[in-house]
Amino acid sequence: MKYYSTKRQSQLVSLKEAVIKGLAPDNGLYMPIHMPVIPNAFFNNIKGMSLQEISFAIANVIFKDDVDAECLKNIVYDTLKFDIPLVPISDNIYSLELFHGPTMAFKDVGARFMARLLAYFNSQEADKSPINVLVATSGDTGGAVANGFYNVEGVKVFVLYPAHKVSKIQESQFATLGNNVYAIETDGTFDDCQSLVKQAFLDKELNQNIKLTSANSINIARLIPQSFYYFYAYAQFYNVNDKEKNLVISVPCGNLGNLTAGLIAKKMGLPVKRFLAANNKNDIFFKYLTTGIYKPKPSVQTIANAMDVGNPSNFERIMELFGNSYKSVCANISGNWYNDNDIRKTIYDLYVRQGYLLDPHGATAYKSLEQNLGADECGIFLETAHPAKFKDTVEEIIHKEISVPDNLSKFANGVKESIPLPNNYNALKSLLLSI
Repeated sequence: MKYYSTKRQSQLVSLKEAVIKGLAPDNGLYMPIHMPVIPNAFFNNIKGMSLQEISFAIANVIFKDDVDAECLKNIVYDTLKFDIPLVPISDNIYSLELFHGPTMAFKDVGARFMARLLAYFNSQEADKSPINVLVATSGDTGGAVANGFYNVEGVKVFVLYPAHKVSKIQESQFATLGNNVYAIETDGTFDDCQSLVKQAFLDKELNQNIKLTSANSINIARLIPQSFYYFYAYAQFYNVNDKEKNLVISVPCGNLGNLTAGLIAKKMGLPVKRFLAANNKNDIFFKYLTTGIYKPKPSVQTIANAMDVGNPSNFERIMELFGNSYKSVCANISGNWYNDNDIRKTIYDLYVRQGYLLDPHGATAYKSLEQNLGADECGIFLETAHPAKFKDTVEEIIHKEISVPDNLSKFANGVKESIPLPNNYNALKSLLLSI
């Protein structure tokens, strides 16, 4: 399959080129020229399938012309060595727990898949010089990408993150690794980091000197694998529910990659009635849904830090999926936004009432379902990170100490190794050329 740029000013490319380049030369995001539809027979048999079986079936439909089937199966099965359980919260609301991977965040799925797919493509390259993976993070992306590529031969990872704007545990997951992982602590916001990354990809001189790619959700290899767990959620949901129930999925939204992956799944045939887009105080997408006007603005810091995005990249992809039609977007997605006090109250109330502990991001998605489900609907919300990744915040809310899983505490005990960087592109460029 060929991939086109959302800006439509660049040539069509192969999957391999789209993955290695990350961003199109015209600053657009790559999209497949058509969205394959999953046969109905697949959904008749989905109940008895595992996460790995479902994911390979979907991956094979999308990537079958670009990746050898046996290699693709190995990539999928090696990526998904953990479960993504659907947990009942009430009679009509379920949590899709996406935090059972190595870094306990949903981004483990896309980051691990991309690391393996990139290694597969790089092994076919005549030029064996290192690939430099450049990624901006507002929280969990950094840890997932750093660990996905950690000690992968022929790959260097540069994680740009805003100083003092990620949790200590999140920071420790990428800033204590060393070796081929470089943590770059930037004086600015996530949007500043993302802007620096995009400038690097558009710098012809830099790209002539080093092989550069992105592992943010702007990279199609990070994004598409996230659609796999939507199909797995559906399979688990209908193991215990009647198909007459209309399914609504609520997604905490930052850079809009997770929501875009869900919309891709729906375009491929996943029977979802509609999506809810939950925002924190960074309500740019919510305002678009309610006004039809998309107006990026500087992000503000909240306790749901991975959603602190003022100019979400994947908005372009959502518009592509719906033919740039505001009416079509709103027919499939509605939204809400919540401030920090709303998030705190949601975490506290559900913990007291049900004994279920939310993280700040999942709390926005749960609250949106609680407020918007119809009588004929059941809802799934995405619980995107383990609450212990936000230990101080969550403990302050519930007034209890929470335990930290072993695979988080091992990072917390590491020694921080970060490189301070001003919010200046030339400084970043010099750094990339010198390491």
